[in-house]
Amino acid sequence: MDKSRKGIILAGGIGSRLHPLTQVISKQLLPVFDKPMIYYPLSTLMLAGIKEIAIISTPQDLPKFKKLLRSGRQWGLKLTYLEQKKPNGIAEAFVLAEKFIKNSPSCLILGDNIYYGNNLSKILKEAGNDTNNSTIFTYQVKDPKRFGILNLDKEGRPVKIIEKPKVPRSNLAITGLYFFPKDVSFRARKLKPSKRGELEISDLNQSYLKDKKLKVKVLNRGFTWLDTGTFDSLLEASNFISLIQNRQNTIVACPEEIAFANKWINKTDIKKVIKDMQSTYGEYLRDLIK
Repeated sequence: MDKSRKGIILAGGIGSRLHPLTQVISKQLLPVFDKPMIYYPLSTLMLAGIKEIAIISTPQDLPKFKKLLRSGRQWGLKLTYLEQKKPNGIAEAFVLAEKFIKNSPSCLILGDNIYYGNNLSKILKEAGNDTNNSTIFTYQVKDPKRFGILNLDKEGRPVKIIEKPKVPRSNLAITGLYFFPKDVSFRARKLKPSKRGELEISDLNQSYLKDKKLKVKVLNRGFTWLDTGTFDSLLEASNFISLIQNRQNTIVACPEEIAFANKWINKTDIKKVIKDMQSTYGEYLRDLIK
């Protein structure tokens, strides 16, 4: 994993599909079983070995993220907070984070996406080691009309990215996780707004595909990708996490555990976190450092 790679979590938007819940709180702060939603994308970046991470959200929600996540030092991270005053498209994240990225490769994850599977860390680090190309992650879905879809040729090579096709030629949905080389902000600035007035991530990915710099990783059996943008999918995600944790006696997306395994923090650091924590999450961390 390239240690210079920086992470971005896009946690903006108004979450209109989750009203009235999101009229008082950011979607990415809603609970997914036993922890805030943003813990899941944050943990995914940590599994990729990324320690410098920018959180992009609305002016009204950023203070809440800062209260929850603080500086990130408790997990061995360095967190930066950036404002997105209105949702102008996913690709705008690279314009807003241009100074944060500087001359480094980066990884963007959407704040409502959850990834789970064996060897996930290995796959993420493999993508992170490639600093010359971009990498997207695809997942087979039943309803491809709802997603950005990747078309492949007969040899399985990417040919075209189509946003919410009326007649899909593929069921490979492009998930909300993207690795980019250091020129991504330059490319994002060159994009023209779509018909809906946004800088589209599909157009950004298409620019790398055109230059033959787009790599594709298919998340096959053994991996789960969850998009928590609706009431049903939010409930489904909570039930899935509950099932995994109770069956396997583990905690999914536990920043303290990942940081401890990576040797970014030690037992003393965890003791400070759990000092006044009486939940099952706290008990799990106590068992971790016995």
